[in-house]
Amino acid sequence: MPRHSPAPTDTLADLRREIAPERLLTEPTEVAGYAHDDAEWADFADPVAVVLAESIDDVVATVRAAAASGLAVVPRGAGTGLSGGANAVAGSIVLSLERMTRIIEIDPEERLVVAEAGVLNDDLRQAVAAHGLWYPPDPASHRISTIGGNAATNAGGICCVKYGVTRDYVLGMTVVLADGEVVRLGRRTAKGVTGYDLTALMVGSEGTLGVIVELTLRLLPLDGREDRAIVGSFGSLEAAGDAVAAIGAAGIVPSALELIDRTCIEAVDAWQSLGLPHGVEAMLLARVDEVGAAGEALAAAVAERMSRAGGLTVERGASTEAADRLFLARRLAYPALERLGPVLTEDICVPRRRVPEMLARIQASARDHDVVIANIAHAGDGNLHPLIIAPEGDDAAKARAKLAFDRIVDDCRALGGTVTGEHGVGLLKLPGAAHELSPRVVELHRAVKQAIDPHGVLNPGKAFPV
Repeated sequence: MPRHSPAPTDTLADLRREIAPERLLTEPTEVAGYAHDDAEWADFADPVAVVLAESIDDVVATVRAAAASGLAVVPRGAGTGLSGGANAVAGSIVLSLERMTRIIEIDPEERLVVAEAGVLNDDLRQAVAAHGLWYPPDPASHRISTIGGNAATNAGGICCVKYGVTRDYVLGMTVVLADGEVVRLGRRTAKGVTGYDLTALMVGSEGTLGVIVELTLRLLPLDGREDRAIVGSFGSLEAAGDAVAAIGAAGIVPSALELIDRTCIEAVDAWQSLGLPHGVEAMLLARVDEVGAAGEALAAAVAERMSRAGGLTVERGASTEAADRLFLARRLAYPALERLGPVLTEDICVPRRRVPEMLARIQASARDHDVVIANIAHAGDGNLHPLIIAPEGDDAAKARAKLAFDRIVDDCRALGGTVTGEHGVGLLKLPGAAHELSPRVVELHRAVKQAIDPHGVLNPGKAFPV
């Protein structure tokens, strides 16, 4: 994908004619804060400039200026990504959509919402809830991540085991292409199969095919569910994994089934003093939301599988407050662990029946490489997040952490898994993706990229092996 020689001075002059001064950052101290997302382990470089877009026109102007001079454009939401997908590359403009926060339309009758890409996930959920509607995708970062970023990585979340991931709720979108042209993809109707599904192609493309500036999202009714919590504690990660496998084998689909281990529990409690239980190696946090007798029966079935797998305690009917506190601990695990040192985050996904073996292999990797690995997981769909911690400034520990990271990725693939379940390939998962995708499939990726972005303007080097 040939590109012109970068001409940042000319590009900045063009941008200054189109972008208001307060929305164009060029000082080194200003742009440095936008050089990488939360994946500081991945490579990054300070961008030439940062554009704080407030409209589609700002996005169009930025992409056109960059395309004309050969600079790259790195789209960015809130910067909460964990794979380096929003990390700046040399000779790039970071295009931040964090200020595009309008909720344009809520249609209760058609059960859809239209919103700009910078709207926070939680803000969107609260806005539609006021109309008796529910937007299910709920990544752990839902309070601080944007729906545009969620779409770019096809984010999942705690309830995705039953209700699906971001792609399942995107009806349509407005996208700025690599030449600055604006296109509208998808539909507003409940069904539609006209042409290729370019909307689904854009979801999960990590900003490499277009800049998503607006989304039309499908919603569900807020009512019609009765939450019941089941909490199991276990003496080992493997026992918790056995319970997960047993629940899946029984055909039970909980609305949430999350795992959190001792390291995470203690880190969260030391930080937030939530009164969490200590002295156990792992906990499973489950919810079912069927109504009436069906919900009771399902909760009993989940509890039975936890007990049979060796649960030390299995509590049904936990108070809403207690259950919410435990699920909050699950969401807070990553920032709590960051207080202990830089965290290298995995995002592997294995078949549910292989969860016990994958957890055992993660523990073996921690022992063999002498690193601390904490574990959280969307266990109900096999999406595990081993969190490898290296003390600040300990280069030897950081090197061992990288070896453990690579081994876990290899083990995941050996068990029939995939190297990323919801965070995206970004930069960190490129080596794993190169092994997972066949050469012919990589060629197909390149062909798609070449067709849509022939000069490699948009987020080059991300999402798939080049």
